[in-house]
Amino acid sequence: MFRHLATTIRHRSTTILRHHNNHYHRSTRYKHPQTPNPPSPPKPPKAPQKPQTFTFHDVTWEDPYSWMSSLQDKVAMRHMDMYMEQEEKYTEAVMSDTERLQTKLQSEMASRLNFDLSTPPVRWGPWLYYRRVEEGKQYPVLCRRLASLNEEFISHKSPSSGFDFTSGKKIEQKLLDYNQEAERFGGYAYEELSEISPDHKFLAYTMYDKDNDYFKLSVRNLNSGSLCSKPHANCVSNLAWVKDGQALLYVITNENKRPIYCSMIGSTDEDVLLLEEQDENVYVNLRHTKDFHFVTVNTFSPTFSKVFLINAADPFSGMTLAWKSEGIVHCILEHHQGYFYLFTDAAKNGQTIDHHYLLRSPVDSSSNPRIWENVFIDDENLVIEDVDFCKSHLVLITREGRNHRICSISLPLPDGKQAVHLRELQPYFLPLPKHVCNISPGPNYDYYSTTMRFTISSPVMPDAVVDYDLSNGKWNIIQQQNMLHERTRILYGTALSSAIAEKTTNVKFSSMNDVKSEDENLWNDLSEFYACEHHSVSSYDGAMVPLTVVYSRKNRKDNQSPGLLHGHGAYGEILDKRWRSELKSLLDRGWIIAYADVRGGGGGGKKWHHDGRCTKKQNSIRDYISCAKYLVEKEIVQESKLAGWGYSVGGLLVASAINCCPDLFRAAVLKVPFLDATNTLLYPILPLTAADYEEFGYPGDIDEFHAIRKFSPYDNIQKDALYPAVLVSSSFNTRFGVWEAAKWVARVREQTIYDPKHPILLNLMTDIVEENRYLQCKESAMETAFLIKAMES
Repeated sequence: MFRHLATTIRHRSTTILRHHNNHYHRSTRYKHPQTPNPPSPPKPPKAPQKPQTFTFHDVTWEDPYSWMSSLQDKVAMRHMDMYMEQEEKYTEAVMSDTERLQTKLQSEMASRLNFDLSTPPVRWGPWLYYRRVEEGKQYPVLCRRLASLNEEFISHKSPSSGFDFTSGKKIEQKLLDYNQEAERFGGYAYEELSEISPDHKFLAYTMYDKDNDYFKLSVRNLNSGSLCSKPHANCVSNLAWVKDGQALLYVITNENKRPIYCSMIGSTDEDVLLLEEQDENVYVNLRHTKDFHFVTVNTFSPTFSKVFLINAADPFSGMTLAWKSEGIVHCILEHHQGYFYLFTDAAKNGQTIDHHYLLRSPVDSSSNPRIWENVFIDDENLVIEDVDFCKSHLVLITREGRNHRICSISLPLPDGKQAVHLRELQPYFLPLPKHVCNISPGPNYDYYSTTMRFTISSPVMPDAVVDYDLSNGKWNIIQQQNMLHERTRILYGTALSSAIAEKTTNVKFSSMNDVKSEDENLWNDLSEFYACEHHSVSSYDGAMVPLTVVYSRKNRKDNQSPGLLHGHGAYGEILDKRWRSELKSLLDRGWIIAYADVRGGGGGGKKWHHDGRCTKKQNSIRDYISCAKYLVEKEIVQESKLAGWGYSVGGLLVASAINCCPDLFRAAVLKVPFLDATNTLLYPILPLTAADYEEFGYPGDIDEFHAIRKFSPYDNIQKDALYPAVLVSSSFNTRFGVWEAAKWVARVREQTIYDPKHPILLNLMTDIVEENRYLQCKESAMETAFLIKAMES
């Protein structure tokens, strides 16, 4: 680590007393009190400039740092390596005076780590499936146990207790050791897909082959533990089991084809081609219905979306078209007792629909095309965010304004073609804590179980994994970290959950009313210590932007608190406002944590998303700026102590806001950010999808090209302006290449006013940070120390 040591120069002063007669007396020497000169700040490195001119449509521009993305140029890459090394040393030098703080923060964050040795077990049929980490190993092991043998015996604190000391029998079966998979794939184990067959005999999974940059399909026999001789395929993007686990469907995605193959497990016959999509703009997605009776084939492109059906009992009988729509839309098809159900946000009668809705159609319908009927009467005050099925119940995740809820409806639904109001079906609303910001369905593999699992998220509560028994109203928190005692509560089985079960057994369902737990402490809600406030901010055009503010009740100081404003605003994705234990270090130091749900993101319907994408991307940026100004003007955050935080495309949002109002922010953290929109969309180095172009614009369209140029952070840096301190973290193993971060950092330094108190830093993360929680703590500690240093300088 570079340390800049100042050399203290001691000056000796000589006083000469001079008499009028020009006689010189003996000089008297003395030392002034010494004050060491402060160390000179480290100088940022200067990236080599190799200007290259580009012209597209009616615009010509020069890019002095385009060489950084010339991955095939060995000389350029050698220069890039040297430049990255200089950046690393500069960042270390600037942050060297925070070493003690970083160590303290890392210790704080590590003490809050969730020391789960196992994931919560998922019950499917007779088995409990879970992943656990063995001591000294980097990657987990996929295991299962028969639930009938050890329901009382499950312990997450001691998962290796797969041995029943009473009977003397081993009750755990190891299915897949990802440490051994890492040996197969060059020391790196990253799994994308994993599907257990419905007969529980086989596991199909894809592992990332880093050397060849594709996902490789393998099938493992769960009884013997050995790999099956086939199928073995590369570039696999989707899987689905058919014929009760005797055969596997898979999709291969290469540069210009999307073929679907069917492989008979245990057969020596070649895999059968079921479909070959020749259009490179068409994407194919497979999924089985929860009862494994059908496989749905979703094909979509910028101009259409279609859903085909394959009979899982006879996959060679062909595909039938079940539904189609114009444009790219979201659609999930499910099967339940003689009906198909379709959950979609497609346009109705040519009119764009803002939210999802549920349709159904009899399986034996003879109409062509198939006729679909609405299940519910439209209610503008009730938004259905997601649906899930089991044999006995339909579960809806709903939202009314900012209030998230879960309700269950008994199945089957009444016969008849008329849509009904939700309340007519006597929905039962399940108990939830305060300030819920997101509800995510769990795996819920078991179609025949009445228990469904959901993860409940809140800005002031660690994520709670909850099992709801839809048949009797009982609920158990299966896993949740206890931040007050710095430990994790994990419950499963009657023995370990009895304390909670006693208190929740009498919690009854309620029709259309909020259900409150008899003891809110069961949720481990931290709202007694941390406040969560909801604000509505008027943007430049009058649109009301939701703003969530979290702070420590004990440590907040009115109009003196620094603040951190999070933003994302893309792909219609909901901003992640979950409790994050690393932010506790800022909250406990008096910081305000705020979340701006700007246009382009989720939570406000399709219109909210579309009003912040492509040619309307400026709306997202101006929404974020409006929220930043609101925090300062309302004295929630002290003026000149506001920082921005953005991840991935959220980095584009924050960097663009800084370009517009550099003096509004004191600091910013950009993680693996999307910063060079013009060049990335024009000349993609990493593959982009149709959804990416729909989101940010097609450069071939002149209007969209000009919009891209206007919001691209790299192309709109203010010259001769003082920018805030910015920490940009990236790595070579990210969706947006490290060259985007490096180019932006170099150009900001080149064009803006240099101030050592406002450093622009590039932090190169290691590829394994995402796999190692302790390295994550180290990175988070550095980010936090950077923010604290920026506010105190």
